[in-house]
Amino acid sequence: MKQSEIKELSTAELQEKLSETKKSYTDLKLAHAISPLENPIQLRTVRRNVARLATELTKREVQ
Repeated sequence: MKQSEIKELSTAELQEKLSETKKSYTDLKLAHAISPLENPIQLRTVRRNVARLATELTKREVQ
């Protein structure tokens, strides 16, 4: 998910997307611990998306 796409979302949508992405990251980590993922770069991508979403939420709370 690109930063420009994240900025277009409402705050409620951001919170929902953040919870979905965190769950997805947890599932990927668990799957990777059991048997290696075909594409382990997915972990990095999803983790960075979580950070992007959280950062945008924090920016909106500060303003």
